[in-house]
Amino acid sequence: MSWLREGLVRRAVVNSLMLPFIGGAALAATATGVLAADMPGNAPPPLAVRPVQRAEIYSGWYLRGDLGYRFGRTGGAEAAPGFAAPTSDKMGNSVAAGVGAGIKSEWLRTDFTIDVATPMKYEAEPGATSAKVSATTFMFNGYLDLGTWYRATPYIGAGAGAARLRISDYTSTAMPPFSGDTARSQWNFAYAGMAGVAYAISPNTMIDVGYRYINFGDATTGSDAFGSATLKQIAAHEVRVGLRWSFDDLPPSR
Repeated sequence: MSWLREGLVRRAVVNSLMLPFIGGAALAATATGVLAADMPGNAPPPLAVRPVQRAEIYSGWYLRGDLGYRFGRTGGAEAAPGFAAPTSDKMGNSVAAGVGAGIKSEWLRTDFTIDVATPMKYEAEPGATSAKVSATTFMFNGYLDLGTWYRATPYIGAGAGAARLRISDYTSTAMPPFSGDTARSQWNFAYAGMAGVAYAISPNTMIDVGYRYINFGDATTGSDAFGSATLKQIAAHEVRVGLRWSFDDLPPSR
């Protein structure tokens, strides 16, 4: 029995010596697994992150300059009471130039423009009636851009504002005034309708070719003892060419 007791004692000693090694091996295996999970090749796929969409900053401010040729129109003339109005009259042509500033947002544009022009000559018969009519306009305009194709953008628009009309060099043998200072200036409401095409010639420059109808209203001459004359519904059809320069590059065509 002594040999059995010695064997049990020997096994207990061996087991007590092996336990620290077994625990260390288990701990090492656990640490190795954790490190392996942290390696790039074994890492779980990252969560998908939606990229932040950065809005394009575009102010849309622009400057413009225009040249135009006006074909004058008039709705007739009204003489002082007791005098016959002309039975035929016409308004001559003139050259106009203008500047302005505006802002564009998507398909809508608005701008403010100032235009000056050489005088239009009014002539009427009978009575050898003639006068010069000058018009300076201050207009607020709005436009609808109708899309862009091959860098060309057609548009339509309308405007309203004020016109300063001046009649000078008035002469007539049929209706007053016959003498004195016949020149007179006045302010009128004015309105306009436009259509045209703008073409991008550089990232921030467009050439604008268009048509405009503009109505200046009535204009009255100075008066003398017999009264004055009124030119009715002075207006013009214009062919215009201009440049628009944007402070930012123009948005790409869609």
